[in-house]
Amino acid sequence: MPRQTFRPRNIPCSVTGCERFFTNRAGVSNHIRTSHANVPQFPDPEGGELEDFCHPDPVDHPSREQIRFHPVLNGRPCDAHGEYLPDGAPPPLPKEKATDNFFPYMDRNAFELADLLYRRDQMANPKINDLLQIWAATLRGADREPPFDSANDLHSTIDATLLGDVPWQSFSITYNGDVGEDAPSWQTKSFHVHFRDPRVILHNQVGNSDFAGEIDVAPKQVTDNDGKRRFQDFMSGNYPWRQCDTLAQEDPNNAGATFCPIILGSDKTTVSVGTGHTEYYPLYISNGLIHNNVRRAHRNGVTLLAFLAIPKTDREHHDSEEFRKFRRQLFHGSIREILQSVLPYMTTPDIVRFADGHFRRTLYGLGPYIADYPEQVLTSCVVQGWCAKCNALHNNLDGEGGRRSHDLTLALMDAMGSQVLWDEYGIVDGIMPFTHYFPRADIHELLAPDLLHQLIKGVFKDHLVTWVNEYLELTYGSAGAARIMADIDRRIAAAPPFPNLRRFPEGRGFKQWTGDDSKALMKVYLPAIVGYVPPQMVRTIAAFMEFCYLVRRSVIDEDDLVAIDDALATFHRERVIFEHEGVRPDGFSLPRQHSMVHYRHLIQEFGAPNGLCSSITESKHIKAVKEPWRRSNRYEALGQMLITNQRLDKLAAARVDFKARGMLDGSLFLHLPPPLPIQIAPNNNDDDDDGGAVDDDILGEVTLARKAVPKLPRNIYMLAQTLSIPRFPELVSRFLYEQHQRHLGLPFDDVDEVPLDECPIYVGKVLLYPSAVATFYAPSDKSGTYGMYHERIRAVQSWRKGPRRQDCVFVEHDSGLPGFRGLHAARVLHFLSLRHNGIHYPCALVTWFSVVGDEPCSDTGMWIVRPDIIRSQPVMSIIHLDTILRGAHLMGIAGKDRVPLHFRHTDTLDGFKFFYVNKYIDYHAHEIAY
Repeated sequence: MPRQTFRPRNIPCSVTGCERFFTNRAGVSNHIRTSHANVPQFPDPEGGELEDFCHPDPVDHPSREQIRFHPVLNGRPCDAHGEYLPDGAPPPLPKEKATDNFFPYMDRNAFELADLLYRRDQMANPKINDLLQIWAATLRGADREPPFDSANDLHSTIDATLLGDVPWQSFSITYNGDVGEDAPSWQTKSFHVHFRDPRVILHNQVGNSDFAGEIDVAPKQVTDNDGKRRFQDFMSGNYPWRQCDTLAQEDPNNAGATFCPIILGSDKTTVSVGTGHTEYYPLYISNGLIHNNVRRAHRNGVTLLAFLAIPKTDREHHDSEEFRKFRRQLFHGSIREILQSVLPYMTTPDIVRFADGHFRRTLYGLGPYIADYPEQVLTSCVVQGWCAKCNALHNNLDGEGGRRSHDLTLALMDAMGSQVLWDEYGIVDGIMPFTHYFPRADIHELLAPDLLHQLIKGVFKDHLVTWVNEYLELTYGSAGAARIMADIDRRIAAAPPFPNLRRFPEGRGFKQWTGDDSKALMKVYLPAIVGYVPPQMVRTIAAFMEFCYLVRRSVIDEDDLVAIDDALATFHRERVIFEHEGVRPDGFSLPRQHSMVHYRHLIQEFGAPNGLCSSITESKHIKAVKEPWRRSNRYEALGQMLITNQRLDKLAAARVDFKARGMLDGSLFLHLPPPLPIQIAPNNNDDDDDGGAVDDDILGEVTLARKAVPKLPRNIYMLAQTLSIPRFPELVSRFLYEQHQRHLGLPFDDVDEVPLDECPIYVGKVLLYPSAVATFYAPSDKSGTYGMYHERIRAVQSWRKGPRRQDCVFVEHDSGLPGFRGLHAARVLHFLSLRHNGIHYPCALVTWFSVVGDEPCSDTGMWIVRPDIIRSQPVMSIIHLDTILRGAHLMGIAGKDRVPLHFRHTDTLDGFKFFYVNKYIDYHAHEIAY
């Protein structure tokens, strides 16, 4: 077989801002279809059947915001010596660097290779050596060598990188009490803590040019057009504003400075259960200036700060009071020592260069601490079972209780004995949290809300789902409950397909629940239990779901806060059903469930909770702990993990610097001319893209797929016969009549009542498309930089060689009505485009659903719809793509009927008579389908 000629990757993506390069133009086309499906593509100047569609009118973004920054600590730029610059002065020019100096790498090729082998592929050292040997063999006689001669050479080059270099330091802590002859091992051991300078890390974070435009240099109060507060990023909360008020009062010279909150998070993680339960205790650091989307994304907004020591002892001494006290002292003393480098700059400004190039006088302060409940108890020196934020009694957490504080704790310690403090106040005597030793800091105020462990894994999975199962067993016995839970599993498995919806084909009986498992189950659980549990139990879970989806939004306004209060009150009122049914005979004094009462205040303090969730630190475990551990040889692995993290940070910092200097612009093969266009067979795989984040700042829209369905008749009558829809020509004529009347601004009655001879006769071509892409503003979902998200709506006769798939959509009906009252639900049978009188019409053939009742279901809070049927036939229409808002998800209502054993989820929309409009399928649906 003849060898193909090497083709350089030097053809750029044509979308502005995209940095990808490809070997041929077909690769560019496929990439645009999958990654930039939302970007408008203009028709071919010469026309063409595959481009026969027009774009709908844009949908405006949400109303404009008004932003008021703190009047005193407002982040004024200064020079490198701290002298304030005149207003509007440009940032000082950075130290000039040659645009071809990749030191310590020979050139761009060497840097890209090091990044590929060490960071992206994480290739093992022996394989790197083998690769370089083979590479050198191919260059024999050419008087050239590979960029590195061995894996050690590659590592040495990365180690020589100065950018991002924050060296590891360490200190040791030992027990300083009396040690007897038979002392347990922990009293004679030295416990080592490895850490990096937090001040240098913070300098690197706020100076990262990647974050330019996504950093707030001053607290802000954001309001909508009606003057109502909006809470989003951390600096939009009340806490940083109040801290700046205090700093302004303490020293008038602080005027013009920037307050930089230090966000910390810790959580033990296990890297190997089967080979000895190896645990590590990472401590992470971020800052409150970067926006929430930066902290949630994997963009170096969260950095590994330290590995804390994990003291262990034998079973005899594990629960001894002396060991538990030492363990707490070790934790708090370690963090206190780690933060010493920033302590002086909590009262005296530090001169820091920011991402925009300006220097600013910066005052640090401790900000929120991200932790799950066991970690919150440890950080606050509170007894397990008590709330770390208030002093409500542990056996009546929802009773009266004031806020905890360091001052209150110290006063109680002076007045009470250790046992009274433990039993009546939940306070661990003899130790104060590390925050006590830093200005303006109180851990009880700083503990952040934890969406993942408190709500998703806690209240939903560990409480409500478990309680429902226990109720079924108490009511129907083990055998009867097993049958019911099997049918609930089948109902969940019968959920129709939807973009990014995880399937549970075998139900939800998995052994190890992850946070993603719980999030996916939340989307479809509520409709599945209706009919098997009392209505009050359904209302309990519905109220919790409402609360959870509201607090997980990326932007929370004052109206949302009122809705959060209402949902919480309803949840507390309805959950007593579990007490009455014997599931919770001892009530609901549960710390994670109790935490819900603090969310309103914490949102006002810290902004939207999704920027401070423990899922951020848990996801960081993978890159900072688990992958470096797997790369080690397992012998004294921590030292190797420290080096790995340091090298990864250096590569990331070097990439940011090289990119900022324009040294990574363009292809590696810029010296070569682009190859001639290559004829590639059409690729229709754009339908494989389910949807996701959109980084472009565009207006909302729905557009047809790039390629029409091939091998179908394009004559309207032949197509009607192929699709087995005899009324298809009539439906097209009535659609054109409606569009004509709308274009002229003329009134018209129900288009189905118009005599057919008054409607245009269509004689042009009809193109069918397999899908359409809806792009809309959804900042609470996993959206792009500007809060935009896109999803693919499908209408195909066979999906992935299986049955047909015809998704449902929300159709705009009356924009003056709120929520689902202003929408219709429809099912798309086919997407098509027409050309009539020189106008292109992108449209959809749909069947309709009618709303049952005038209000949502009183138990689930979801609207109920049923298919429109006349004389045993579904009601069909053709609608313009402009009228489609986005995809909709409908869940079949089974009531007390059982789902057949081998029922397929692809038959749900045909097999059920009634459906819930599932507003919990994602956050945007929750915001529009109420």
